[in-house]
Amino acid sequence: MAIERTFSIIKPDAVAAGNAGHVLQLLIDGGLRPVAMRMMHLTTAQAEGFYAVHRERPFFKDLVKFMTSGPVIVQVLEGENAIAKNRELMGATDSRKAAAGTIRQKYGTDIERNAAHGSDAPDTAKYEIGFFFSGSELATLG
Repeated sequence: MAIERTFSIIKPDAVAAGNAGHVLQLLIDGGLRPVAMRMMHLTTAQAEGFYAVHRERPFFKDLVKFMTSGPVIVQVLEGENAIAKNRELMGATDSRKAAAGTIRQKYGTDIERNAAHGSDAPDTAKYEIGFFFSGSELATLG
């Protein structure tokens, strides 16, 4: 199995509810290690740029509004098959359909307020990591 990196966001709903630490612990317990992390409040321009792939979708404006509604935690996670592992730990996009014990089932409420974002493929992870972090901000863990 390959060690890889993926990008993750603990969304405003989970941060506001005081669940960021719980989400992070589930990721760590699942075998992922943070190599970069920052709490920030996304600007409208940052949210629109990050989610530009969804610009033409009907939910885009609501997504941007939600993602700028409060602080988020952006992070880079490392581990064996980190992309697939993170997505497994997060659960289905719609929190109401997520498997028991997943991040979204435990800390999300619906398809929009679902506590976490994670990259879906290697190219996406590379882009998303680069959107928020420079190479010098990524720790090398031994």
